[in-house]
Amino acid sequence: MNTLPPRISDLRAAWWAYRALRDARRNLAAGCTEMRLAPPALPPAALRGVDAVLRRSRPTCLEAALVRQRWLRGHGVMRDVVIGVTAPTQGFRAHAWLEEPGKSTPRQHWHELRRVAA
Repeated sequence: MNTLPPRISDLRAAWWAYRALRDARRNLAAGCTEMRLAPPALPPAALRGVDAVLRRSRPTCLEAALVRQRWLRGHGVMRDVVIGVTAPTQGFRAHAWLEEPGKSTPRQHWHELRRVAA
């Protein structure tokens, strides 16, 4: 595994992700999915810093999807967050993910419950 040292842009993206995750948690607790914290003007590759914070912070799938959605939107990539559930006969579960055009839903058969537009 090739581990490169973090670049300044990765560190700035990580700081933004930390703040954005805190913002997402507060907003979700208040019943809101809107995130107002725009990402800084950094190269798209600085997503590496965002992913590092999300791996270490143990966010819920919805929190992580909202933070990634906001980062991507700030870089001109529009992705909806999809919230899905399994059928009660399969043991009720919920999951959230970023929709990727041309790809099917995650591993299991999720039924879309709600969509948060980009």
